[in-house]
Amino acid sequence: MAALSRSHRTKSMARAGRFAALGLALLLSSCDANDPFQVTWTAAPDTALLYSLARPELDLPSAYNFVTRTVVRIERAGAATQFDAALDTRGGQLVLLPPGAFGIDSRARLATLPGMTFDEVEEAPADTLLYTATDPVPVGLGNVYIIRTKVSGSFFGTGCSYFAKLEPLSVDVTSGMLSFVYAASPICNDRRLVPPDN
Repeated sequence: MAALSRSHRTKSMARAGRFAALGLALLLSSCDANDPFQVTWTAAPDTALLYSLARPELDLPSAYNFVTRTVVRIERAGAATQFDAALDTRGGQLVLLPPGAFGIDSRARLATLPGMTFDEVEEAPADTLLYTATDPVPVGLGNVYIIRTKVSGSFFGTGCSYFAKLEPLSVDVTSGMLSFVYAASPICNDRRLVPPDN
């Protein structure tokens, strides 16, 4: 009787082992052949419109979250930790402000790449001295701006920053409006602004 029970357990364990091996093979076959943790993505530039904080109306979308790809209304409760860059008017020109310009503790940073086009910028600069955490960044046509986002969650549960690029499409100082095209990488802490296959 004990021999029969042992034989049954051995067959059950062998069957379970085969199912586990099959499941592992299916899981690995669905991953990238070189890196099972690689996030594949396609470029999907989008546009957005922001209003200057200097406008008299309240509750206008004046900031942007490049991770969630959503506008943020600064006056709303909880908004202080939800944006990567805000638009304001200072010294007669539109400026982008990182959260640090408001005294908010954030890893978000902004950099300007003068004289470059949107398509030319394939990677965010590695030089951290090019970024500002607290200073206003004047906005002008013919420049590309790099955004390192505030810390957000990743697919694996870790906190990380993401990178995005934006190019102004129209800068209207009188109306306090900025429209822009942007692209954001979904890969944690990766400065590449185009998919790896490009």
